[in-house]
Amino acid sequence: MSEIRLYVTTTEVLAGEVLDLLSEVFGEEDFAIATTEIDEKKDIWEASVYMMQVDEDDVRVRVEAALSEAFPEMTVEREVIPDVDWVAKSLEGLKPVRAGRFLVHGSHDRDKVRSGDIAIEIDAGQAFGTGHHGTTAGCLEVIDRVVRSRRVRNALDLGTGSGVLAIAVRKLKNIPVLATDIDPIATRVAAENVRRNGIASGIVTETAPGFHSTAFSNHGPFDLIIANILARPLIKMAPQLVTHLAPGGSVILSGILASQRWKVLAAYNGAHLRHVRTIWRNGWVTIHLDRP
Repeated sequence: MSEIRLYVTTTEVLAGEVLDLLSEVFGEEDFAIATTEIDEKKDIWEASVYMMQVDEDDVRVRVEAALSEAFPEMTVEREVIPDVDWVAKSLEGLKPVRAGRFLVHGSHDRDKVRSGDIAIEIDAGQAFGTGHHGTTAGCLEVIDRVVRSRRVRNALDLGTGSGVLAIAVRKLKNIPVLATDIDPIATRVAAENVRRNGIASGIVTETAPGFHSTAFSNHGPFDLIIANILARPLIKMAPQLVTHLAPGGSVILSGILASQRWKVLAAYNGAHLRHVRTIWRNGWVTIHLDRP
């Protein structure tokens, strides 16, 4: 049975808002939701929902209903996904990304690593996080600053995706890192990427659907928590997340559109965290807070 993509074409900022909206609609279901840059110079992006053909009619109704109020001008388009090697296809245009001292690259660009780079090898695949999105790159920059300037003895990468952020922490400092995701495929991919980057120990990857998982109490509290997710779930989880943060610890949050930053900050200020720094990348922000 064919895989189907329903998508809208818009700007980067609006694609992020559509992604946030669709994630709220389909957050508990097994549909992939993503944004893709089509033309950097013209600021053309697509926000998509992927599904099997059997689900299409129901999903289309729900997508159109969700968009009709907030984005009535957007037209939902349809594409049948051909049976091709998408990993190989995506690598064709995937260039290395520099963020702080890190260079995130695919296996096809190992020759781009320079002396002094902290190289992380991530091939495009089933889990999100190759360093190319502004949220991942922003997290890498802040991780570099925090680990260099603060006492960090253990870390949590919440919603690890490809594992790139957990790998970054471990390459900076020889400390234990817990990398969790609600998606078992992402957890498996993260573990594969940990091995690919020559990390034999120190990173534990676990599938954890929520903070009720014993993984957090078994490995925490944490001096550093990184959560590159989306604004709404970050706001909702603020009280629980902070309970797993050690005194004096730092939190790095991303997956946040610039227009959403005040709501996120309000939620974490309400949980008694202090704002340290916000950095901007292509309409997205990464926020560093700490627990005094």
